[in-house]
Amino acid sequence: MKRIEEVYWLRFYGCLAVFAFHFLDRLNLHVDNVYVDLARIPTVLGTPIFIFISIFLFSMRYGNQPPPGFLLKRLQYVMVPYFVYGLIYSVSQYLSLRREGASVGLVEQLVEYLFYAGWHGYFLIIAMQFYAFYWLYARFGLDRRLPPGPWLVAGSLIGIAYWGLTRLYGIKPPGYLLWIAPLGWVYLFFLAMLVVRHYPRLVPGRLGELPWLRWLSHPALLAGYVALVALLTWQGWLEFSSKETWVIPLFILFTLLVVTRLRNVHAPPLVKTVNRYSFGIYLAHPMFFAIVDFMHEFIPFSLLVYSVMLIVVGMAGSIAFSRLANQLPGGGMLFGKTLHVPEERQTPQVQLR
Repeated sequence: MKRIEEVYWLRFYGCLAVFAFHFLDRLNLHVDNVYVDLARIPTVLGTPIFIFISIFLFSMRYGNQPPPGFLLKRLQYVMVPYFVYGLIYSVSQYLSLRREGASVGLVEQLVEYLFYAGWHGYFLIIAMQFYAFYWLYARFGLDRRLPPGPWLVAGSLIGIAYWGLTRLYGIKPPGYLLWIAPLGWVYLFFLAMLVVRHYPRLVPGRLGELPWLRWLSHPALLAGYVALVALLTWQGWLEFSSKETWVIPLFILFTLLVVTRLRNVHAPPLVKTVNRYSFGIYLAHPMFFAIVDFMHEFIPFSLLVYSVMLIVVGMAGSIAFSRLANQLPGGGMLFGKTLHVPEERQTPQVQLR
């Protein structure tokens, strides 16, 4: 097992980023100003982080030899929760719309959520595609034909073109079908492969051997880019999601900074706790946001109380639900497994799902 402390930090950040992104979506219904937009900037990295981590860990652990049954196991632990939560969210949305008097059919909602990936679990479809691509990449030695360095550049340009052109021409297929296409995310695969290839040298003392990586991972470059994004946000020129052209350079700079600067920074208990329940938090927190919204209809809260309840109920409810589900036979398979995260400082190992 590898000692990969920075993965704890990345997953911690990614989990909180996804949570905060959806929290700000709720808040934006009540407060719409540039300060909320500025707060959105760090939240757009959540979904890409989870995709990157999965590819990175598989490649670190298995290299070019994924074990027998690799894809079947991934299907079980990724796609079963996709359909379970998709069913829950689609039926809940159907009941909510019917309660509001909307004319909508249950089958229509099921198709929207389960087949068009029209809910936040679309990330699982993207991840599964890249698990399959990793299997092919490793088994058939595609690193010789698709070296990660040049293809990180190519993949970034492909992603920028994909998100830019689909927005320019207003291409909007049903659900989130536009989002689950791998073209917009392929840069994450090659970034993960590039980090794995150079991992032994990705420490400040050895970055001189990789001058271009030393330059890209410099904190000043990331700070300058964030300042530019903040300026454009202040002018009202940007949209905010992980599916924007400007997110790709931001993610690359951020990730390279983390994997080089947090290499040996020990993750404290809070970070490890969020890691342990990160999959459940990702999948379940909108369910608990909806409970707060339902209560808010009958007992109107002040904006401050509403915000605090979203955070507390959303986070605590998701953790409690994940913990309970994993204590039941088959619960982890259905609702997302918790990660095994050792507490001992001497062995900060990362356990794959």
